[in-house]
Amino acid sequence: SGAIASGLQPLRLPRRPTDLATQQAAAAVGQGLLIHTYTEAFAARGIGVGQVLLTADDLIRPQHYSNARRTLLRQLELGVIPIVNENDAVATHEIRFGDNDRLAALTANLVSAQVLLLLTDVEGLYTAPPSDPGSTLVSEVYGADDLADYRVTGRGSSVGTGGMVTKLDAAMIATHSGIPVLLASAERVEEALRGGAVGTWFSAADHRRSSRRLWLAWAANTHGSLILDD
Repeated sequence: SGAIASGLQPLRLPRRPTDLATQQAAAAVGQGLLIHTYTEAFAARGIGVGQVLLTADDLIRPQHYSNARRTLLRQLELGVIPIVNENDAVATHEIRFGDNDRLAALTANLVSAQVLLLLTDVEGLYTAPPSDPGSTLVSEVYGADDLADYRVTGRGSSVGTGGMVTKLDAAMIATHSGIPVLLASAERVEEALRGGAVGTWFSAADHRRSSRRLWLAWAANTHGSLILDD
């Protein structure tokens, strides 16, 4: 969504397009602008970056999965920070991740990350929308069962594709990969990175799912139905 959003102004588009062809065109224009912004921001601190564009197919097909993992790990070994984004310019609805939160969680699994940090525009997970009276911040989540009593809403941004629902999905992907998750406000990212008491912490699951099971549960676009007799 960052690439598409970056392409809106150069194409004189007043809002995020809804048809796939225009989304892909906006992404093709915006992707270079987006990675240029990252390159300049990191260069100011003496850090190099690399661009890695993925589709869901890259994490479903074993050979593509191995190739993506190898290039990401090699960049890290060379001291380069990989900037991962959906390959919006070529991704169709059938091979899309759909949101950057799921992409982040699957990428964390891809490189066996130690922790996944998800940034949002609120302090963390609340028991209900933060504007609701009586809504309180949840400091820790131990598993999916803990989420049953919380009322979570969807997308809040006009240019993004995520929202709290997708962030919770991403947290479940990562924690079932054995990776804990911190969900925190982007405005308090420095405090979060320093290990401060901010946001919501999702503990890693006791039993890590295999990569194949994660593909089937979260990355694969399945079709058809299963009918069982008596």
